[in-house]
Amino acid sequence: MRAKSDQPLAGIVPKLLAWFDRSARTLPWRTAPGVGRDPYRVWLSEIMLQQTTVPHAAPYFAAFTTRWPTVEALAAARDDDVMQAWAGLGYYARARNLLKCAREVAARGGFPETEAGLRTLPGIGPYTAGAIAALAFGERTPAVDGNAERVFARLLAIKEDWAAAKKRIALLARDLVPEDRPGAFAEALMDLGATICTPRKPNCAICPVAAYCRAFDEGEAESYPIKPEKIARPERFGIVYVLRRGGYIWVVRRPPSGLLGGMLALPSSEWSETRQDAAAPVDAEWEVLGEVRHVFTHFSLKLDVWFAETPDTDLPEGFWTSEDEIDGLPTVFAKAAALAGLSARRKR
Repeated sequence: MRAKSDQPLAGIVPKLLAWFDRSARTLPWRTAPGVGRDPYRVWLSEIMLQQTTVPHAAPYFAAFTTRWPTVEALAAARDDDVMQAWAGLGYYARARNLLKCAREVAARGGFPETEAGLRTLPGIGPYTAGAIAALAFGERTPAVDGNAERVFARLLAIKEDWAAAKKRIALLARDLVPEDRPGAFAEALMDLGATICTPRKPNCAICPVAAYCRAFDEGEAESYPIKPEKIARPERFGIVYVLRRGGYIWVVRRPPSGLLGGMLALPSSEWSETRQDAAAPVDAEWEVLGEVRHVFTHFSLKLDVWFAETPDTDLPEGFWTSEDEIDGLPTVFAKAAALAGLSARRKR
């Protein structure tokens, strides 16, 4: 007699959808069952959720959709306004692509309604295209995010090379998407991975598809997926300068391309692989306040924070901005401002 987990995997579809109908999360970008989805809101939420948790993304989604309720409104926004509103979400290339995509969609007169068409837009990859196509347009297409990959890796107890496994999972998921509820299936997989089939301590006892799960049979669910060991991030070092005059702070604009491209920032030295002495950008009585740390995708950064008061000094580049406006800075610079006691968040 074969184990339950050897049943055809197609059996998970009705089980998963029935569970989703009972247990779906309430999220600000979702609608009631049977209510059509606005592709703009689906797209915006999916972009925000890349490398970002739901609790962190939710207030940004609310702020964006209040300020720019349509893709046309976002397309007409000033770059600086959008980048400032994005500050704190990280991965700022997403914000630049967000504007490019909004403007292209507005110029086209709307979003493409197929997975293939959506993939032609800036910043939209295979998963995001599948999610929008399934959720907003009802196309029978998969939306395989990290949650779904983890679910399938456990269902099948996948031990093969992870790169090959991801391709296998994508093909399998495409075959399983039901004709009548592709969006619900995508969201059910997301919710299962986010609430039950979690990375640590999965709650297999209440999983609606545990009977189909080989990792559960093995008693090793938490061991999957089996991924290659992460390579340690290299470290970089530098100095960030907080220069204050009255209630104003000196800020600069970073180069348009590259890390944090086009963002307002505090002036800093070059970021190098070793600690180096650097000349301050202006003569002043500088005080070293301490160090802030920040992790980017490919490296971790340690910045010494130098602070000085100045009565009338201007630097060759940049401008003075109100101390109350600096909360729009990228997180790494907001940390430095907070260390200097200047963040408006600390005042409220």
